[in-house]
Amino acid sequence: MELSIITLPLIASIISGFFGKYIGDRNSEIVTSLLVSISAILSIIVFYNVVFNQYEDNIIIATWINSGTLDVNWSMKIDSLSSVMLVVVTSVSALVHIYSIGYMSHDPHKPRFMAYLSLFTFAMLMLVTSDNFIQLFFGWEGVGLCSYFLIGFWFKKETANSAAIKAFVVNRVGDFGFALGIFLIFYLFGTVNYNEVFQQIPSVVDKRLNFLGFEVKSIDLICLLLFIGAMGKSAQILLHTWLPDAMEGPTPVSALIHAATMVTAGVFLVVRCSPIYEYSELALNLITVVGMTTAIFAASVALVQTDIKKIIAYSTCSQLGYMFFAAGVGAYNIAMFHLFTHAFFKALLFLGSGSVIHAFKDEQNINSMGGVWKKLPYTYVLMIIGTLALTGFPLLSGFYSKDAIIEFAYLRDNTTGYYAAGIGIFTAFLTSIYSWRLIFKTFHGSYNNKSIKIEETHESPLVMLLPLIILSIGAIFAGFIFKELFFDTNFWGNSIFFLEPLSEEHPPMWFLLLTPILVCSSIPISYYLFVKNKDLPNSIVEINKPLYNFLVNKWYFDELYEILFIKPSKKIGLFLWKFFDVKIIDGFGPDGVSSLIKKFSIKANKFQSGYIYQYAFIMLLGLSALLTFLIIK
Repeated sequence: MELSIITLPLIASIISGFFGKYIGDRNSEIVTSLLVSISAILSIIVFYNVVFNQYEDNIIIATWINSGTLDVNWSMKIDSLSSVMLVVVTSVSALVHIYSIGYMSHDPHKPRFMAYLSLFTFAMLMLVTSDNFIQLFFGWEGVGLCSYFLIGFWFKKETANSAAIKAFVVNRVGDFGFALGIFLIFYLFGTVNYNEVFQQIPSVVDKRLNFLGFEVKSIDLICLLLFIGAMGKSAQILLHTWLPDAMEGPTPVSALIHAATMVTAGVFLVVRCSPIYEYSELALNLITVVGMTTAIFAASVALVQTDIKKIIAYSTCSQLGYMFFAAGVGAYNIAMFHLFTHAFFKALLFLGSGSVIHAFKDEQNINSMGGVWKKLPYTYVLMIIGTLALTGFPLLSGFYSKDAIIEFAYLRDNTTGYYAAGIGIFTAFLTSIYSWRLIFKTFHGSYNNKSIKIEETHESPLVMLLPLIILSIGAIFAGFIFKELFFDTNFWGNSIFFLEPLSEEHPPMWFLLLTPILVCSSIPISYYLFVKNKDLPNSIVEINKPLYNFLVNKWYFDELYEILFIKPSKKIGLFLWKFFDVKIIDGFGPDGVSSLIKKFSIKANKFQSGYIYQYAFIMLLGLSALLTFLIIK
């Protein structure tokens, strides 16, 4: 049964990818959706066995590499952590497959799209079930490759191609650090298998290495290199620039890759490596700082975005920041809890935005929407549910996980924890403002689209609404149902390591009430700003024009990278091309040789006079020279 969870999406991808043109579009959609759905059901069964029967296993599929001390298997590690990820990946993927049947109905390349979705699911499953760093890296690179395919799926669209390349290149930066981390692990421990590495960690805690001329603790260096990989995949600040641009792909791609699965791989990596990170205070503090900075950065930028998908993309970036600073303060189980709940309400919001885009015939600007809540009643209600869960409205799933992160940061009882808690509260308020801004500008107020009449907008078909309804159930109840399970450190067993037990104290009552009060108060504030008094936001913008430009330009990271990396790289590339390639390599190589032969050919051509007596004379000279040479020798 466990092997079927991995193999079914791979089989679905092969059938749709190689035989799609023979079996037809509809059969490709049915086969891929059915097989991934079966995988999701099996994952739920495995999760049930882990929760109620304490089931754990490490299934060896095949021997992969066996050389010296390097012994790597294809395997499937089943424990509490991987079982949670199995449910998240397969359930969201199955719903996205079903949703895509309706959303991609007019696309001429449906079998290819479904094949990419299934292949991505397979790669992600390989990642989360690995028992060693090499298989983890295989899945890591697999999901990166599939994200390139899916972001650039509409390859005739120039912006989609650019976004796919950008995602691929930025992730290579993070992956380079990740690969160095794996090399260092093998150098120090002689193995890449999780259990063997984790058992040896205490023995190298005080060991120091010379890295780039600096004397550093080996444990800190391992953690930092692994975290660089996590930063790239999970779009943390400095390596985040690819995530908003990735919205150029079809909306189901955004829901699957950039909300629920691939971008959470970095969080999974840090949690899986908790036996390493627990011994590195430097790395944990850095993770906390990067996480809280990402949370506030992405939330601030989302305030001024007008593209419905990019608002949700920056929201994803911000929520990933929450997960990281939860891990940074040692609350790995709470980071996983937020990852779990986030998968439901963020996939719901992405697919809901796809329903809106579908109704507006591919319009994504929220300023060109408005006043359609009666025309799209189901989408409207479902997106309200997703928004309430995202903002942490009391009793919905986001309330339990997000508030728990803020509380554990406060209970860390150090400067970093207090800063993280404060920024977490302020970010929660910003999250509420931009989320309700999206709802009010999309569904309320006057209808602002000049190219489409309001009568032409329509609700999505049932095949698109059904996945939204299922996700909304998770967005409402997942937090309440699973909070005790995720808070219980005994449930996690050996899959998460706690050097010190988490605090069981409770923050003061005023602190517990602060975030819910801010979240609830943001609803009338947003309604007043974006429905009742639309001129006020414009007045605020005029007064704070520099700040507005700073946020609209996304803190100028893209412009900064253009100056620091892109332009110098282009100049170096042009110099190397024109000087080394053209003048030296081509000049002295193929171009030089061909030019020389041409010159000799022109000279030699003059010997071809056509007179027999001249040829005879040359032959005689040659014979004389040959005889002279033989006589002298």
